[in-house]
Parts: sequence; C-alpha cells; structure tokens
Amino acid sequence: MVNVGKRRLLSVVRGVGRVLLALLCLCIGIWGGFALWYQFPGNVVAKVVAILVWCVPSIWAIRAGFGPVRRWHSLAVFGALFAVMLIWWATIDPRQDRAWADDVAQPLHARIEGDRLIIDNVRNFHWRSKTDYDVRWEAREYDLSQVQSVDMILSYWMGPAIAHTLVSFGFADGRQLVFSLEIRKEQGESFSALGGFFRKFESVLVASDERDIVLTRSNVRGEDVYLYRLHGLSPDKMRDLLRFYVDRAQQLEQAPRFYNTLTSNCTTVVFELMRRIQPKLPLDYRLLASGYLAEYAEDVGGLTPGVPLAQLRQAGRITQRAREAGDVADFSSRIRAGVPGIPASGTNP
Repeated sequence: MVNVGKRRLLSVVRGVGRVLLALLCLCIGIWGGFALWYQFPGNVVAKVVAILVWCVPSIWAIRAGFGPVRRWHSLAVFGALFAVMLIWWATIDPRQDRAWADDVAQPLHARIEGDRLIIDNVRNFHWRSKTDYDVRWEAREYDLSQVQSVDMILSYWMGPAIAHTLVSFGFADGRQLVFSLEIRKEQGESFSALGGFFRKFESVLVASDERDIVLTRSNVRGEDVYLYRLHGLSPDKMRDLLRFYVDRAQQLEQAPRFYNTLTSNCTTVVFELMRRIQPKLPLDYRLLASGYLAEYAEDVGGLTPGVPLAQLRQAGRITQRAREAGDVADFSSRIRAGVPGIPASGTNP
C-alpha cells in the first residue's frame, strides 16, 4: 500500500511538472511571437513568416511537456532557439536618429546655473487639430527661487483606470512649466500599450507650455483632464523636483532609453520623483492603474487637506474650462478656477 501511494504521488508530481513545463513553453512562445511582431525587420509579410517559423518549435516544445521522455529533444531545440532570440533581443538598442513625429522631434536640453533654469526646446505648439498645428520650440529661462506650486494633471484617454500623468510647476510670474514622460513616436506611428512591453518606443521627456500640452489633450484629442494641487511641498522640495526632471532630461540626452508600459512610464517617473522627497512612499497597484493615482496621492497626504476626494475630483475636472478658454494668454488661470488649494486670485499663492 505504501508503494502504491508513493507511485500515485510521483505520478501527480510528474503530471503537475509537465503542465507547468508546457505552460512555460507556451508563455515563451507567446513572448517570442510578440517580440518578432514588434521588432523583426521588414514588412508585415516578413514578420508573419518569422512568427509562423517560430511557432513550429514552440508547438513541439509544448507537446513535449505532456509527452514521453523521447520527445525531450524538442525542448532542447526550443531552448537553444530561445537563447538565440534572447541574444538578438539584447542587441536591440534605443536610438536618437529616427524620423520622429513633429511633437517629439526635438530633445529637451536643460541645465541649471545657480538659480537659473535654462531650457531649450520647450514645446509651445498652437493646435487646431491632430494634424493641423503650428510648430514652436522655444528657449526659456526660469528663476528657481520663484517656484511656488506643483500640480498633478491626469488626462484620461482609455477608461477610468488609465490616465496620462503630467506635473506642472508654477512660478511667481504666473508662468507654468509642464513635464511629461512620453513615447517618442516616429512619423505616422501611434501608441500601443502592448508595444510598450516590446521595446517599440523610445522615451522622451517633454517640457511644455500648458496651452500646448494640456489644451491638446482636452481640446484636440478629446481626453478628460483633471488637475490637483499637491500639498505639503516646501519651496526647497519643489526645486528638488525640478532638478529631478533636469537630471532625467540630461540622462536621456546622453543615453536614450526605451519606454516600458509597466516599468518606465509617465506614472512611474512621478513615483520615482516623489520618492526622492519621501523615500518611504509605499508601492501600490494604483501606480500601474494610473487613473487612480489621485486616490493614492490623497492616501499618502499629497492633496489639499480637509477636502473630500470626490470634491477634489469634481472641482479639479478642468476639461470644460479648458475647452471654453481655448488658446488664450490666461489659460492657466482659467483652468484652475475653483480648484481646491489654489487661491481664487490666480494660479499660484
């Protein structure tokens, strides 16, 4: 009876092992298929042919997971091909010399000299539609001693769980400077969340005027935009946040990086930014489901105190105000009207 029990247990363990092995081969096969789709050189036909060729050893390996010992040579072949694919994958490097789309064509150049923040290529396009716009890249200077506020802007473009995150710095002279980590699209290219897992896009840090980067999302793309004043930041901490963006711009200028939908995106860079000020900030699923980032910010004490989140969200919805304002000189003041934590007289305290 003991031997029978052992044989049964061994049989179960072997069965579970074969299932896990087959699932592992399936996952590797799927990953390889997407990697070839997004990175294999050539046209669609060439990509499809490469994927079909890859499917043959993948299917053999999956069958081998359930098969007898004599089929394990299929796993060896599959493993060798997977190793070759990993070597090829490691050779795919981010680049600076592609035919970029107009709105990400110019890299951000930023440096700090004393209290002077000097930026080349601040984007200040005038948008009439997604394809009709005036290209304007500007050189600007800001006085770091005059930074007075930091706002978090969430732009919803795909349901309540997904939002693009921007950070806007306010200065005593009324100007706003917005930073946004985005994909660096090539001409004719569009965003793909799945492609962001497979080195489809390089990252670019955009510094922009609010009349460009906010207005284009609310008025041109039809996104739903919310603005929240961040609470509890001293002027020194605000300047540290600005220095973080300058450092990141310089890093990307020296060595381009890939955008990653999960690990290097518009929200994770904001989390990295805030951890420089509060190192004990907890990890949270809302850093991935960026549409809920306001809830996370409230939980860690980052939003205007004493105001319920529902009221912050309702008053912070700037979509309609942005559409009514249009491209006007006092755009930043108009969209902030009634937002909790922001004085009624203007953008900054």
